[in-house]
Parts: sequence; C-alpha cells; structure tokens
Amino acid sequence: MREGEGRRALITGLRGFTGVYMARELEAAGYEVLGTVMPGDATGPGVFAVDLCDRAVVAAMVEQARPDVVVHLAGIAFVGHADAEQFYRVNVAGTRNLLEALAACAHKPSCVLLASSANIYGNARVALIDEDVAPMPANDYAVSKLAMEYMARLWMDRLPIVIARPFNYTGVGQGEQFLLPKIVAHFRQGARRIELGNLAIARDFSDVRTVARSYRRLLAAAPAGGTFNICSGQSHALQSVIDMMSDIAGYRIEVHVNPAFVRANEVQTLAGSNARLAAATGPVEPVPLVETLRWMYRA
Repeated sequence: MREGEGRRALITGLRGFTGVYMARELEAAGYEVLGTVMPGDATGPGVFAVDLCDRAVVAAMVEQARPDVVVHLAGIAFVGHADAEQFYRVNVAGTRNLLEALAACAHKPSCVLLASSANIYGNARVALIDEDVAPMPANDYAVSKLAMEYMARLWMDRLPIVIARPFNYTGVGQGEQFLLPKIVAHFRQGARRIELGNLAIARDFSDVRTVARSYRRLLAAAPAGGTFNICSGQSHALQSVIDMMSDIAGYRIEVHVNPAFVRANEVQTLAGSNARLAAATGPVEPVPLVETLRWMYRA
C-alpha cells in the first residue's frame, strides 16, 4: 500500500503557491486530498471556501472533512504585506480557530503540520541556524509566526502538532513580488536592467518540491511536538543568484539598488541546519538552486 492509501489529507491554502505542490505530493502518495480556499474562490468536491477568522465556518469545515492529516499553509506569507493587523488576525487567530476545531472533532488526525517560518530567527548571530537558536523576530510577519508557535503549544496535549520552519523557497508559480521569481522574470523577458533592494543579503533557498516532500515525510513520521527547519543548509548571496541567472539566460543584466526596496530591519543572512529534519525523516536531498532557477526560467 502507498503511504496515504485510505487516508484523507486536509490542506489549508490549497490553491496557494505551496498548496498546489503539496496536493500533488500527497496525491502521489495515495492520500485523498481536501482543502480550503479563500471565500469567493471556486469550490468543488473536497474544496471548502473558508475564512479562517470565522470560528463557526472553520468548525463546520473540519467536521465535514474529518482529516487524517492536516497541512496548515493558509496565512499572510509576504513579509512586505501592507496591513500588519492581518498578520496577527490570520496567522495567529485563524490558526487557533483551526486547532480548536480539530481538537473538538471526534475524528482526530495523526499529525497536524503548522507552517511557521525561519523569519522568526531574525538576525541570528550564528553561521548555521538550528532549531535551538533563540528567536529574534525583526518584522510583524515573523512576530506573528512566532506568536502562532507559542499559541499552538496550548493545544499540544490535545493534538499531534508538528511545527515546520521553512527558510526561503521558490519555484514555478510563485508570485513576482518575491525576490527570485522577480529576477527570473526579468531574464525571461530579456530585460537589460533590474531594480533590487539590499544586495548584501544571503538566503538559504530551497525548491518548493523539496519543501512539499519534507512536509509529507513529517506527516508520515508524525513526530508530535517537534519543531523542524526546512532548508538546504546552504545560503546564496543575491549576487550569486544574478550570476547563475546570467549563465542560464546567456547575458548580463544591469543591477540598480532602489532604496525604496530596502526594508527596515532586513535580515542579512539566513542559513539553516536541516540535521533534525534528516534525523526524523531521512536524507533531505535538496535540489541545487541553479536547477530550480533553470526550471523556473524554462517554464
């Protein structure tokens, strides 16, 4: 039997960037995939239009879905989102509504994976960040995700919760407000010039397909109460990304720093350790960043 045979998986944020790949990963493993979308979006069998901030609607959805595993992806994910209040309403209160509903449901899931973020580490003063590094969130998005983690602890005696802290990741379908899709789009269009923010930043970039696979493996391992970095273990400076794309596209692009794109309290370097993840689920086997960029460029 396949891993998910006869089991139902609920994905919140089913049609979001990560949700699409998560659904493919779980379906390939044999799960029946159900999911939530934003109110007003098209629904269908197993697809529920849900405002996470509406407790009654969330409770009714969970009672109908009765999932065996849950991947909670829905939330405000763009660090530069203009409405700070929404970070807290959706990422904290919305998640609480989901956990409350799952705990009240007679059919208990074997694993509830909550997608947090490596942004909670802020400007950590270590070369490689593991899960024991003290959080130092530097923006509202990160604070909301850390608050979500603390709130989730209130439910760990009633639900098998796993917290995932993904570092930056990308792939085909990610919006161009995010850094790497913006860069790839400029090269695909043959642009001669690009405006970027802080060129000194370095990030640990993963492929979205690796992230989805890691989430699935955590669902299978169900290490309740655990917190896991989802990362490649290697950071790439922004300039190295530009160089990779120049090689892929066959030309150099002129880079201009726009001060408007430089965020206050910018996290300078994020590089994570995936040793705990590998111990729980097996080798991570990240896709090399250049291969992810080539996939995005050719899509």
